[in-house]
Parts: sequence; structure tokens; C-alpha cells
Amino acid sequence: MVQLAGFWMALATFLGIWWGHVGVRWLEAHSVRIGPPAGLLTLAGLGLNVYALFAPNLTLAGVSSIVGVTLLWDAFELFRQARRVRKGHAPANPANPRHAAYLAAGGPATTADLLDREPTGRPVVAHRSAWHPSEPPSDVYCPSPVSTD
Repeated sequence: MVQLAGFWMALATFLGIWWGHVGVRWLEAHSVRIGPPAGLLTLAGLGLNVYALFAPNLTLAGVSSIVGVTLLWDAFELFRQARRVRKGHAPANPANPRHAAYLAAGGPATTADLLDREPTGRPVVAHRSAWHPSEPPSDVYCPSPVSTD
């Protein structure tokens, strides 16, 4: 008999990781307050894990638990993403009032998405240096050559 439990659990894991990467960035960028979506993710994660305890078969229990734990981690990751935005490690959304306040404060927050580029070898456009946040904003970030001493 063909066992598909592993396939369904692997698919749930892959889709959960994809959601965690893309969905958390989207939720954080579009939510004025992080608490409500984090609370919903936590409740959904706990609910799926409780359901997994009573699921009628192992495959459904495994998929429910994998997705449930992933949602719990995503709730935690929302707060970490907000910290990355404040530090300028992730792009801020100027249409979001919370992000607009970060940008108006003149801190390291930036709208530049350093991941949204083609690897062409050309300089990366950035507004602030992540390595020297006290320096004034620059138009272009050019990494310095590595010393071979």
C-alpha cells in the first residue's frame, strides 16, 4: 500500500515555511498594530495543535500539528520582523502609520528592500549603512574590497 503521510507532511512543512517568509513580511508591513494578527495566529496555531491531539488519523494529525506550530512561530516572528524594520534590516512601508513614524523619526528605518534586486554585480541602492548607522544616508552602497593582508 502506498503511504502518502510523508508527502502531505512535507508539503505542509514547505508551505508553512513559505507562508512564514512571505506572509509574516506582508502582515507586518500592512498591520497598523501587530497584536491582533499575532493573537489570531496564536489562536489558530493552538487550535490546530489541540485538533491534532484528537484527529482521526496520523496524516491529518501530523499536518495539523505542523501547520499549528508554524503559525505559533509566525506569531512570534511578527514581533521580530517589526524590530528588523525599526533597525533598517527590512523595508518599511511608508503607507503604514507605524512605519511612517519610524521613518519620520530619522532612525535607521529605510524603504530600500535590499533583497529585491537582481544579482548583477552593480552597487546595491541603500539609504543607510547597516554597518555604520551614525553615518548620514547615502545614495549608493558600495561594499569595500576585502583586504588580502
